[in-house]
Amino acid sequence: MRVFVAGATGVIGRQLVPILNSVGHDVIGLVRPSASADEVERAGSQVAIADALEPAALCRAVKHASPDAVVNLLTAIPDEIRPRRFARDIAMTNRLRTEATRNLLEAGAAAGCGRFIAEGLAYAYDPQGQGLANEDTPLWNDAPKQFAPAIEALIKLETLTREANGLVLRLGHLYGPGSSYAANGSFTRDVRARKVPLVGAATSVFSFIHAHDAASAIVAALDKATTGVLNVVDDEPTAIKLWLPALAKILGARPPKHAPTAVARMVVGGWGTAFMTRLRGADNARARLALDWRPQYPSWREGFADLSPAGATTTAAAVARNNST
Repeated sequence: MRVFVAGATGVIGRQLVPILNSVGHDVIGLVRPSASADEVERAGSQVAIADALEPAALCRAVKHASPDAVVNLLTAIPDEIRPRRFARDIAMTNRLRTEATRNLLEAGAAAGCGRFIAEGLAYAYDPQGQGLANEDTPLWNDAPKQFAPAIEALIKLETLTREANGLVLRLGHLYGPGSSYAANGSFTRDVRARKVPLVGAATSVFSFIHAHDAASAIVAALDKATTGVLNVVDDEPTAIKLWLPALAKILGARPPKHAPTAVARMVVGGWGTAFMTRLRGADNARARLALDWRPQYPSWREGFADLSPAGATTTAAAVARNNST
């Protein structure tokens, strides 16, 4: 299968391209005209150069590639995002999720492409309600001001992709090489510096996903007829009051501080506070069934072990146990 990967140099793309090549797919990676030599190299042996926000250039690139499938991983998320400036920091990603998604779908349709897969989010669900969110749970309709534009962009991305009979994989909190949770990532640095406190009752439930597992879910979805949306997250949704101290311990850092909700709201605003106290975990049951997919890292505990001095040994043992079941 010829697979056109838009966002081939990102956190997921750099995992996805080698996997696609290894299982025999013919991969064309999209890179921006301003991409560095390193980014072009990461995109794979076949590269299409175009700006996804320029419809004519993108259409030419996709038509030349003549793909069977288009994978939309287009984001422009900075390494470091602060809650009070979240809307500004995510503005370009919102454009990519709306304007560029439309351009990409139109270009793919013009080229005769029959399969569209896009990256969404599994932590944008309405926090009201009990238990984990499944795909029928509505997205957050009264989200904090800084997060509201991101919700609007996600809804638009999903609507456009559904109309094209495509599939949106709602990904959990992404970690792995190149992410903010990597050894040198911004979130990890803040945890080491004790800049990430436990806010209030610290009740936000996080559903993580390793970039490798996100990539493997995309590969599994390529030859399936599944459309709509699926949660692609690991098997252990966990409250931040549990995983954040565990991460600090793995990093050899001191335990996180505690901050009252009112104090946190003054410092990081409504979205920063909600991020620490209100997020709802997601259920991956449908993705496991529809895609015949299992995460190699079933828990953040195994994935985060990479961040410890003994991480390679610990994670290898965990993966071996998982693969033996």
